[in-house]
Amino acid sequence: MSPKTAQIRLVSSHPEVYEPCDDSFALVDALLADRTNILDHCPRLCLEVGCGSGYVIASLALMLGQELPGVYYFATDINAHALRVTRETLDAHAVDAELLCMDIASGLEKRLAGMVDVMVVNPPYVPTPDYEVGREGIASAWAGGENGRSVIDRILPVADRLLSDKGWLYMVTLTTNDPSQICLLMRKKGYASRIVVQRSTEEESLHIIKFWRDSDIQLDTKEILTTNKSVPARVKDSLVSQFSQLSFWRGTNSNCL
Repeated sequence: MSPKTAQIRLVSSHPEVYEPCDDSFALVDALLADRTNILDHCPRLCLEVGCGSGYVIASLALMLGQELPGVYYFATDINAHALRVTRETLDAHAVDAELLCMDIASGLEKRLAGMVDVMVVNPPYVPTPDYEVGREGIASAWAGGENGRSVIDRILPVADRLLSDKGWLYMVTLTTNDPSQICLLMRKKGYASRIVVQRSTEEESLHIIKFWRDSDIQLDTKEILTTNKSVPARVKDSLVSQFSQLSFWRGTNSNCL
């Protein structure tokens, strides 16, 4: 039997809450593609930042729940409507999570520091004027500021503080966000990365990137910091080629924004 994911017909909705779309489906597909590894990883605590409709956190709980019944789930969103919708979605699928209304994970950084084993994020990545970032309602789900990076660049250090030593981060990015540069920023913090799913629609090219701590990279990073060296050109070239050489899978459901 195939692993369960949330059923769209059971996902609740509200006019001010972002509905599941290409990016949501791609993120869940990435988690499904990596499900065996996640099960072997035996996470105890999973967190979604920006839960929206609850489709992703419900899907994660469903695909892990039968084999890993003791996992604890958290989900945050700055939009109070989204938390109500997420609660309805979770209840409809008979799964649970602790829901918190906050900007990224501002109220959890002390409570969950170094404890999160799996973190999933579909951030506001659409390039917009900076004044649109953090607005109330549904705009908070997509308004990403210049190059779509305003919120992403705030999430990365939070993820670094929250993730456990074995923690994994799955993040949705858009080509316009310069994902290779995001990977380089995380490499400087000691993280390796790879694309789990890459998908192209008529409107956007999406990458679901997985990040994890790598001891070899951490040693390289420590050497760079102590000797004031720059990141080797071969590393930069490798990251760029990872995003430029992969073929796209053409999606079909692209009329969401």
